[in-house]
Amino acid sequence: MSVLEDLERLSAAEDFFVYLDVPFEPEIVHVARLHILRRMGQYIKGSQIDGAFEALDDAAIKALCKEHLEQAYQDFVESSPLKERLFKVHKDAIAPKPVKPLVQMTALAAGKEV
Repeated sequence: MSVLEDLERLSAAEDFFVYLDVPFEPEIVHVARLHILRRMGQYIKGSQIDGAFEALDDAAIKALCKEHLEQAYQDFVESSPLKERLFKVHKDAIAPKPVKPLVQMTALAAGKEV
């Protein structure tokens, strides 16, 4: 089984840290677990798109994944899930709301066209 297949089988954030031998503070992982894993996934996907995994053996792929997890973890040591806004719900919270046109009641009552 390859490293990437092993990673696909993991479920808890702590499992990723243990598997890749990355030290972590449980308090940080408890608050930002989904965000850390999503950011790691973004980094891994970027490496795959760039072809970084091609021609690498399992040990090199594991080292690169470890580097991505460390980087993702540090992102949330230095910042917070709300500041990073990885998920749609957080992005939508600060997105400008569309302005809906207002129709005056007097225009409706008088039969005027808007």
